[in-house]
Amino acid sequence: MKRVLIIGATSAIATACARLWAGQGSEFFLVARNNEKLEQTAADLQARGALKVTTYNMDATELAAHPAMLDSCINALQQIDIALIAHGTLPDQQACEQNVNVAIQEFVNNGTSVIAILTLLANQFESQRCGALAVISSVAGDRGRPSNYLYGTAKAAVSTFCEGLRARLFKVGVHVITIKPGFVDTPMTKGLHLPAVLVAKPEQVALRIVSGIERKSTVLYAPGFWALIMLIIKLIPGSIFKRINI
Repeated sequence: MKRVLIIGATSAIATACARLWAGQGSEFFLVARNNEKLEQTAADLQARGALKVTTYNMDATELAAHPAMLDSCINALQQIDIALIAHGTLPDQQACEQNVNVAIQEFVNNGTSVIAILTLLANQFESQRCGALAVISSVAGDRGRPSNYLYGTAKAAVSTFCEGLRARLFKVGVHVITIKPGFVDTPMTKGLHLPAVLVAKPEQVALRIVSGIERKSTVLYAPGFWALIMLIIKLIPGSIFKRINI
């Protein structure tokens, strides 16, 4: 039986992961800002075998609300075996270029709020001296591309933070895994013109995440072929990279 905290619990990838853990008879503390979807997710997990589901309504960008959420989680679960950080938004890059307030808010959505939550969780896990912190970053953080560099910047910050955190917590028996999905068929990507052959289903990504946590992977591309794609993209010389649109 696992005790699982999920931030951004109503996202497609998080829900797919939770369903797999529910089938193993896990206990959950689910956090999301949409209370109606949160309750629907909780009911779904209970029907799939979850032993216990506690819900908590919170907007992750309200940084001052994080400590009370974590206190409630510990009261409900006693200990966290797995924490999955899965919240975020997909910004309109052009809007970010035109309005500094939009740019900053999107960075808070995808970067600052994640780092703030991880800072609190890291101390909790350090005191436990066990458990796994799984953080959804993105392949977009591997290199700044003109089509989404605000989003990529936030995700690069998260990935770098996780790398340092992994080295810190390894010494006390806590595992940190950075998850880098590529294109995934979710409401967040609806309407985007994406190459169908590269678009994965949330269930595919969830299987890889759950197994990756079990294997104690460090950096997990999902699906795995994105590791090769991003290696090629990172190897493109800057003199050429700035001339192409990707």
